Amino acid sequence: MENLEKVEQLRERTGVSYEDAKNALDACNYDMLDALVYLEKLDKIKAPATGFYSALPNGSQSGEFTEAQENYNKSCNKESVGSACNKFFDWCRKLIRKGNETTFQVERHGKVKASIPVTILALLFLFCFWLTIPALIVGLFMDCKYSFLGFSSTTVDINDICSKASETCGNIKRDFQN
Repeated sequence: MENLEKVEQLRERTGVSYEDAKNALDACNYDMLDALVYLEKLDKIKAPATGFYSALPNGSQSGEFTEAQENYNKSCNKESVGSACNKFFDWCRKLIRKGNETTFQVERHGKVKASIPVTILALLFLFCFWLTIPALIVGLFMDCKYSFLGFSSTTVDINDICSKASETCGNIKRDFQN
């Protein structure tokens, strides 16, 4: 675009005189945006209320620009697949850490016979379910007591349940012996 056309275009968009438009463009090496800012600083034009400059007349926006801006805003509000995966893996990491900090303890006649992390117990349940459950039940009838150590108040409730299960097995065992 020729300099004369730029002067005319700036004059039409801003409503300033031909001389003001030419002086602003001369001062800004014929850069339209810089010329707009220059005129604004000289109080020749008022800054737009919406906070943007447009190459379209009267500060209007094209339909394409409006649509692109709406799509961008929508995409910013959506959670990306990557961030959802990161949240899931963070949750898994915390769960495994808690499982490693909490131990499953087997006692018999007041002596600790085994103490394993709950993560290992969960894996045993997952992969060796038909061996783990019968072993735990047989252990109850052989006077083994189970407890969980190292995890907040929830373990107290679970330990109460384990104690009641041990007592129930002891009662059943006594009933069969009599």
